[in-house]
Amino acid sequence: MLFRNVFIAIFIGAALVVAALLVNHQRPTIEVQQPSAEFVRASGKCAECHLRETAAVVHQYSLSRHASVNMNCIDCHRPVEGQQGIEHRGFTIAKSLTAANCRQCHPTEYDQFVRSRHGAPAWAAVTGAEDFTEEQIAAAEKYHPGAVKRGANQLALLEGPGAREKGCMACHNIGKPNPDGTIGTCTQCHARHQTSVALARSPQTCGQCHMGPDHSQLEIFNESKHGVLFAAGRDQMNLHARPKELTTDDMSVPTCATCHMSGLEGMNVTHDTTERLSYWLFAAVSDKRPTYEQGRNKMQELCLKCHTRPSIDRFYAEAETVVETTNQKVIKAKELMDKLYAENLLTKESFDEPIEFVYFDLWHYYGRTAKHGAFMGGADFVQWHGNYELLAKQIELEHMAAELRAAKHE
Repeated sequence: MLFRNVFIAIFIGAALVVAALLVNHQRPTIEVQQPSAEFVRASGKCAECHLRETAAVVHQYSLSRHASVNMNCIDCHRPVEGQQGIEHRGFTIAKSLTAANCRQCHPTEYDQFVRSRHGAPAWAAVTGAEDFTEEQIAAAEKYHPGAVKRGANQLALLEGPGAREKGCMACHNIGKPNPDGTIGTCTQCHARHQTSVALARSPQTCGQCHMGPDHSQLEIFNESKHGVLFAAGRDQMNLHARPKELTTDDMSVPTCATCHMSGLEGMNVTHDTTERLSYWLFAAVSDKRPTYEQGRNKMQELCLKCHTRPSIDRFYAEAETVVETTNQKVIKAKELMDKLYAENLLTKESFDEPIEFVYFDLWHYYGRTAKHGAFMGGADFVQWHGNYELLAKQIELEHMAAELRAAKHE
């Protein structure tokens, strides 16, 4: 009897195995080639469907630190205060994710981010103050007076909704106000599912927005000695190192994040990208920030991890000279424009006359480029893409001003 029962059990077990193999043979390849059991447990039920529908996000998540510490999808996708929830396959998830979801575990990083220019000032630079609450405006204005309490960008309005939405706002939405009361999104730099610190440290990530004629930081970095060394040695660097534990052994050459955000050899980590800045370089005429000394000292503290004090002092002295001389060139051009307005040779409308575009190019493109090039080690951008163009545009402005005055007296 015992032998017969054992035989029946073995027979049934074998039959079940064969049946499972036959069923498995009929399954789509994408289901058979699932990640490890450990990963499926970390992902929860979500992976079962999303491996069929959006497999890339599952594999991206499997590479993340979130997966390595057994966070599951619901940890991030559940609705938090102020968010609308929707029912999905037996789960309640947030209709859309914002910085509020990341803030659950990263409140310090969010607070630092929201007081930076990546916060409300970024969105307001395009749309003005209309999308923000009075409380949000007041909070941002404490750190960036006039950066949020402003009108919509006139050039963006002239370019039209298509250019604004697919152009301007594609970058400036890093500071877009959300319905849940938060501002911005963390995925601009870290990506949605890989949530990667290595990605945030990549110059190309910053270069999604910080490139082009009006703020050519990526191009300047690539030309600089820092950029050349990084490109040559990237494979030897540990871009995945924990932010608070980052050393020069992990990254012996800096990227944008190293200088503006990272903790290095014991320095504080910050998500306020303005903390280590000393000038308003984006402005037509660049004044010192109210936190000039503090920002300068914090940045130089990081420079000292690789450079000696005399070389840092010399670098800053030369860069500040470029700022001063560029300011002088822009002021000269502005005085010319002010006289034309005072003489009623130009209308009060923005960008309705050719000379206004030339002046805008002078300070917004070439003036900014010269100043950023000076502080980031881009010699060609200080000179050919900066000062040469400043001189050329000044001559063009003077020629156009003379033509306007001559036409008035005809």
